[in-house]
Amino acid sequence: MLEVKNIHFSYGEVSILRDVSISVPPGKIVSVMGRNGVGKTTLLRNIIGLEKPSSGNVSLEGANLDHLNGFKRAKAGLGYVPQGRQIFPKLTVEENLRIGLSGRNDNITEIPSEIYRLFPICKEMGSRKGGDLSGGQQQQLAIGRALAGDPKILILDEPTEGIQPNIIQQIGKVLRHLVEKKNISILLVEQYLDFVKEYSHLFYVMNRGTIVAEGPTETLSEAIVKDYLSV
Repeated sequence: MLEVKNIHFSYGEVSILRDVSISVPPGKIVSVMGRNGVGKTTLLRNIIGLEKPSSGNVSLEGANLDHLNGFKRAKAGLGYVPQGRQIFPKLTVEENLRIGLSGRNDNITEIPSEIYRLFPICKEMGSRKGGDLSGGQQQQLAIGRALAGDPKILILDEPTEGIQPNIIQQIGKVLRHLVEKKNISILLVEQYLDFVKEYSHLFYVMNRGTIVAEGPTETLSEAIVKDYLSV
């Protein structure tokens, strides 16, 4: 589904990503892990077109995306939920969701009812300002907004950060539903190890801008956790 091959990226003279390659198969949840500052968010920004790598390429369903900007990559099928959610605080919940519709290719102008089934809070608080929602409610809204664009792959940056446990479990169940029932592939950056072990099929671990471990989630060993994830 999504292939990232040999990505190199630098901020000026500082190398951030070095020969990073990851693959997200169809209908799978893939987690990228690592300590703070190892390049995880920068990798996602290169994938969705907010940053441009010095070399390497990104492809979706075999089609090269390197020539496309962020908006066109959204139209191609990438849905993005950024770290910190970045909902529009002065717009209502419904207006936030409607913005997500701009990523669609089928000209649908109504918010899909499934978004409200997955996240009832978005229906209940449709007229509330996004900035009035709690952190967990904003995260649900941010995921709903990305889903409104009808993505082929959903990319999430730290979806459990600062979220209460019951909402974390709800988000995990939604992600599993999207994979199993909608065949949406999911790539997420995540530091909550229990969440990764429960919901991810595959993992990658980053350290100093490169991939240092990868495989099926059940092979994520205590040695890897100790060497690259423990604080």
